[in-house]
Amino acid sequence: QVQLVESGGGLVQVGGSLRLSCAASGRTRSTYTMGWFRQAPGKEREFVAAINWSGATTSYADSVQGRFTISRENAKNTVYLQMNNLKPEDTAVYYCGAGGYYSGSFYRPDYWGQGTQVTVSS
Repeated sequence: QVQLVESGGGLVQVGGSLRLSCAASGRTRSTYTMGWFRQAPGKEREFVAAINWSGATTSYADSVQGRFTISRENAKNTVYLQMNNLKPEDTAVYYCGAGGYYSGSFYRPDYWGQGTQVTVSS
């Protein structure tokens, strides 16, 4: 099993920035794809970004392209999501995922974190 713990969420004003972190423990593999999803109230969980094991390949949802950056630090089994120019529509619970299937812009993790709340106020 793999345990994922997200951190870095909070309340920020429109145009502000946040950096989310997700630390993996347990049966971790540096070869795991890792990524981020989000779920707003009353909506389905949606893909945000993913990164392959080496960091050479990344994918983003159209809604965050150019504003969010995913990165990873394999020595720490940690993936990050730098979020800039935040908008009210970015308000959601953000979930980290690891392992699973990743191809193009499609990512289906095997493991999930508990989520961290991001609220963007206007």
